[in-house]
Amino acid sequence: PPPVWLLLLSDSSCLSDSSSWFIRKVYLTLMMQLLITVGVILIIFTFCCCAGLRRRVPLNYIALGLVCPLISINSYFAAEAVLWAMGATALVSFSLSMFAMQSKWDFTALRGCLWAFVWTLVSFGLLCAIMRSQYLNILYACIGTLFFSIYLVVDTHQMVGKNRKHSISPEEYIFAALTLYLDIFTLFLLLLEAIGMSR
Repeated sequence: PPPVWLLLLSDSSCLSDSSSWFIRKVYLTLMMQLLITVGVILIIFTFCCCAGLRRRVPLNYIALGLVCPLISINSYFAAEAVLWAMGATALVSFSLSMFAMQSKWDFTALRGCLWAFVWTLVSFGLLCAIMRSQYLNILYACIGTLFFSIYLVVDTHQMVGKNRKHSISPEEYIFAALTLYLDIFTLFLLLLEAIGMSR
């Protein structure tokens, strides 16, 4: 059979019309969220590089209001590390989404194990905050990237409906898009930490 991503782009689909429309709505919503996030990151770079923008009274307050949630990312990491992390996140997210849509394996059974591993990761994060070791932080970011990569596959499986028991209802496309967005944004933060700390 043709791959699912080709079916999403074509009108003739072996998926049902409601399932195909649900997946399209989720990915369109997700694309809008990611475009807004990338736009805010680009505003941060423009704000940091252009002294004229920083000194104009109405523009500087507007830019400050837009970038407040992400300004701390830019203050801790170099611009080059942020760009590398954005590229790595795009590559990882795209390849894992394609894998999840093509795979015949059901990863939704891993949700309980992943929940336990995430709480273990939170405990390990507290240890890293106390010990303040660069190598422990890199290890934490790498393990976190692995877990949230698996989460992205599991959440994509839920959206596509690989397992009827754990599938997301087509009426909840906003929830599905938000879930995938949080997975991707967490991947971005963890990759940024791994790249930034290793430089």
